Order: sequence, then structure tokens, then C-alpha cells
Amino acid sequence: MQAKPQPLNARTLAYWNDRVPGPVYDRDLVTPGVVHIGVGGFHRAHQAMYLDRLMNKGQALDWGICGVGVLPADRKMKQVMDAQDGLYTLVLKHGDGTYEPRVIGSIVAYLFAPDDPEAVIEKMAAEPTRIVSLTITEGGYNISDVTGEFDAATPGVLADLEPGAVPRTTFGLVTEALRRRRERGAAPFTVMSCDNLQGNGRLARRAFTAFARLKDPDLGGWVERQVSFPDSMVDRITPVTTDADRAEITERFGIGDRWPVVCEPFTQWVLQDTFTAGRPPYQDAGVQVVGDVEPYELMKLRLLNASHQALCYFGYLCGYRLVHQAAGDPLFRAFLLSYMDTEATPTLPPVPGVDLTEYKHTLLDRFCNPQVRDTIARLCAESSDRIPKWLLPVIRAQLATGGQIRRSAAVVASWARYAEGTDEQGQPIDVVDRLADTLVELARRQRTDPDAFIANRQLFGDLAANERFRAAYRSALASLHTRGARATLESLV
Repeated sequence: MQAKPQPLNARTLAYWNDRVPGPVYDRDLVTPGVVHIGVGGFHRAHQAMYLDRLMNKGQALDWGICGVGVLPADRKMKQVMDAQDGLYTLVLKHGDGTYEPRVIGSIVAYLFAPDDPEAVIEKMAAEPTRIVSLTITEGGYNISDVTGEFDAATPGVLADLEPGAVPRTTFGLVTEALRRRRERGAAPFTVMSCDNLQGNGRLARRAFTAFARLKDPDLGGWVERQVSFPDSMVDRITPVTTDADRAEITERFGIGDRWPVVCEPFTQWVLQDTFTAGRPPYQDAGVQVVGDVEPYELMKLRLLNASHQALCYFGYLCGYRLVHQAAGDPLFRAFLLSYMDTEATPTLPPVPGVDLTEYKHTLLDRFCNPQVRDTIARLCAESSDRIPKWLLPVIRAQLATGGQIRRSAAVVASWARYAEGTDEQGQPIDVVDRLADTLVELARRQRTDPDAFIANRQLFGDLAANERFRAAYRSALASLHTRGARATLESLV
């Protein structure tokens, strides 16, 4: 007999106790020690889940999460978090069809900065806050792909740098909170990036220190000296929640959850152990706390993330719309494995405690999980933030050592072909990217000017001037235009 759906909130939590695991700790005893900016599906499937694990062991009750939304689109999350008292259902979808649900309770507050920036600043400035963590997307750090420096010319940053301005950006809000802590003689909090960026802590340091120096040189120097910015590597495939997910969770478990999270069972978090004001005992929840994150992050960015890009444009052009469908195609599996073995792996340093051969095959199995139903479109989105950080470093490293680049160059060509905005059947492609207008305009010129796309120095720097890369790229692009995506893949494996 199907359970009657109940809306998820603190008052109804006990209703599912015998069917769906939930917090065994008293949430009234949880106090925020972490302010997290950018609460989305990934944060709730990952960092919030790890803290919930600790709390269920009776630990870290003073490390609850206060979520913060900075963008106008975050208003919906504010509404859902308020209605559900911060609770949500996390459902792990196993490849054999098994569903593993749990109600997560580690988020105990949520603030929406556009409505009340002062409340956000004071929450971060308050001494109980010892970590400000971030999932603000790869492009959220305003770091130029070409110069590697902070771009202070964006409208939001310029507005926040005006004397007396009320902070609106993440940079403005965090910097003002740090200024108040310094003024009050309080220790600074740690700024912990959890975004998919190589050296994410170092990039966060560069961005926030640069902004602080522009605001107040003395404050910038203090941030540089006193604030910790640990590197981290995060991993869990977490597709966008759909209405079908909501309906299925209601039908299976009787939970009326307005914004559940579905994800794969696999999860990994490697975290550099450098914190200004203490940290939760993350290692007790399965986090790998290490001295140097770089080998792990390079492994993940160049094998998992770059392989997603290797799959998605070719997959879309071949007619696939779900990741597991493309990943289950033997041709795609062979292509991804050959890219990983011959081009990505040679660029990696030793990774302590990891069998790379096993890791690569695990990746392919994860991609093939039919229950996750991750979309090709999600992987194709915001490519201008992803390709320069995940794939181009592989190409540059291989060019420097004389290694193979045919497959990597073909992935860039598949992006360029996808960016034309029309598939092989003449149907429109919705190119979702902050630079979409520029990318589409360049891509549509490449049938007569084959280097038009890669001549964009903002994204590719001087790669277009490299004869070996240019030749491999042109060959793949010509094949995509004349023979199509599948035949091009066949020639690469």
C-alpha cells in the first residue's frame, strides 16, 4: 500500500523513521560553524552529506551549515530550504536499480544575500563561523584563462569596489566579513573552495586576495598572510533534479520533497589539511585529509572531467541524450579508454594509494550507471569554463613532451562542431554557455575558416599557433564535417 505523501520538514521528520533513514542527532543542538555559498545539488550530495555522517556519529554538532544564495536564481532554493527546515532527501541510485535514500539534516539555516546582505556578512563575521565554503562554479572566481589573474572589470566587482557600496558579489560579501573580523580582533575563517578547479584553493586565494587589495591594500595583505585557502578535490556525479525525480521519490517513499537530490553511490573528497580556525574531523566521515591534493585533483580533472567532455559533444552529435547510453556504446568506451591511457595518464604524477588502471575502469562503470540518468546536455553546458581547465592542460603537457594529442584535439574539434548550434540532422542545438554568442559566431565561420574557433585567444591562448595541434584539430574537424561524429570516432580508436 502506497504511503500518503507528506511534505518534508522538521515536524514530519519522524513520519519516515521506519522507512527512510534520517538524522539520529537532535538538530536543535546543531549550531552553524560553516557558511556555504552556492547551495546546489552537488553541495547537498557531497559536503553536506559528509557533515551529516559526522553528526550521525555524535560528532561535529557545532559544524552545522548555514547556506547562502548570492544569485537571483538562488531565491528558489531559499524558499525550499525555509519550507523544509533545511531538510532534503538524498537518493543514491545504484547501477542494479537499487535506491538508497536518506534525509540529510546538516543544513540548519539559509540566507539570501540579495534580500539581506548585512545578515550574510554578519553570519560570516560571527566567531562561531570558522569555515566559509564555496561551490560557485568554475567560472565564479573571475580568473582569466589566459593571464591566470583576477578579472576586476566585471560589472558586479566594479560595483562592489565603489566606496561605500553594499556588497553583492561573493568577493564583496566575504571580504567585508573578513574586514569586520580583523577589526574586532577575531581570527579569520578558512575559505574552502569545493569547485572543480585544479588548485582551487590557490585560485580562491588569488581571487579573494586580489579583490581585498583593490578594496583596501592593508586588508589584502592581512588576507594573504592570515587566511587559509585549502585545496580540495571533490567527486560525485550529481545530475540536475527533475520533476520525474520528485515524483518518483514521492511514489517510492511517500516523501513530498520539493528539491531532493539524486546521485551515484561513488563519492570522493580529498582535502588539504590547512585550516585557520579548526575543522570538523572530516577523516572520520571518509574524507581523505592530506598534505598535497594536486596528484588527486589532476587525476580527477584529466581522467573523469576531461572524459566527460570527450564523451558529451561526440555523444550529442551521434544522437545520444543520456550519458549512460553513450558510455554503454563500445565505440565510446574504447575511445574514452584510449584517451585516458595514451594522452591523459602520461601527464599525471604518481597518485598515492590509487591504482590508476582500476580507477579508469571504475570511471567507465560509473558513466554507464543507467539509474543516474545524467544528461549529455549537462556535460555540454559551460564548456568555455571547463575545456580550458580540464582538457587543454593535457594537450599542452603532451605537446611539451612529444606525446599523443590526436584524441584530445578531436575533443576540441567536437566542441567546435557542437558549438555551430545545429546537429547532424539539421536540428538546432541549444548552446548553454556564458560565451555562447561569441562561440556560436566563431563556430559558424569554421567551414571556410577552419581555425576560427581555436583562434579565440581568450580560451586557447597560443595553441592555434602550434602546428602539431592545429593539424590534428583541423583533421578531426574536417572529418566531423564530411564523415560525421561516429565515423570520426572510429578513426580515432
